[in-house]
Amino acid sequence: MRALRSLLAAALLLGLCTARQEAGAQELVADLSDHLIAIDSEFTGADLLVFGAIEGDGDVVVIVRGPRTPVVVREKARIFGIWLNAASVTFNDVPAFYALATSRPPEEILDGDMRRLNEIGLDQLRLEAEPDTDIEDVAAYREALIHLRQRSGLFISEPGKVSFLGRRLFRTVVHFPAAVPVGRYTVDVVLVRDGQVVQSFSPPLTVDKAGLGADIFDFAHDDAALYGLLAVIGAALAGFLGSLLFRRP
Repeated sequence: MRALRSLLAAALLLGLCTARQEAGAQELVADLSDHLIAIDSEFTGADLLVFGAIEGDGDVVVIVRGPRTPVVVREKARIFGIWLNAASVTFNDVPAFYALATSRPPEEILDGDMRRLNEIGLDQLRLEAEPDTDIEDVAAYREALIHLRQRSGLFISEPGKVSFLGRRLFRTVVHFPAAVPVGRYTVDVVLVRDGQVVQSFSPPLTVDKAGLGADIFDFAHDDAALYGLLAVIGAALAGFLGSLLFRRP
């Protein structure tokens, strides 16, 4: 299976090179092995191949980000021997998933300002707290958020490697864990030369549920009231049947 994927990738790379030569103006072209990652009942994670070709010398950076949502980070405090929620900070526009791959270490490709502008590296993510936050040590909550996402495999700790096949063709593999959230993802493939972004390419990527799980998910979101009612009825029936089965004679 892996050999077949490699052959397909090679064929696609050849097609990209041909398209680039015909277009003439583009210095970067890129694509994905799949534009849809389908999550079904047997989903245990997936590997996504990102590949392409460049014109001339340069480095390639691949940044994959999941849908952005607000996230609340809460501090736990022990009060009278019980762990309770204490202070909290809400961060806006937090990517649900983040992965990075580069042809060389990021600090050798771009300076700090350019890495910050393009969110290249976990330490460069724009995680902004709400304006009315009155907690001084917001940085500690930011670090806690990144650490929690790393533990769940949703923020990849170390940059992956973008490998070149010759001087023009490149490839890298991004792993998505089983807990990857659904939604539209941003895949930015960036060509860097002499410390400057020359061109970028953003092939589309969607992570979505498939099969019976997708039908249930859609039903729960499209008609939440009816879904909740059916869930309560189902739980009541399960409890009633359980009591009948385990009733003592």
